[in-house]
Amino acid sequence: MERKRGTSRAGDGSREDRLKAALKSNLAKRKAQAKARATGPGDDGDSGDEQDKDSD
Repeated sequence: MERKRGTSRAGDGSREDRLKAALKSNLAKRKAQAKARATGPGDDGDSGDEQDKDSD
């Protein structure tokens, strides 16, 4: 008894749900990584002028 590809089984719906969830989490993770790269390391919105003020 061979199973043919493309035939639906009872577990196919749960597999699709798992794949959708995995894809969604992967996309969210990649989006967060891209956002972090765009802002740069250690960039919290300050221009860095505070260090100059403290050194005077």
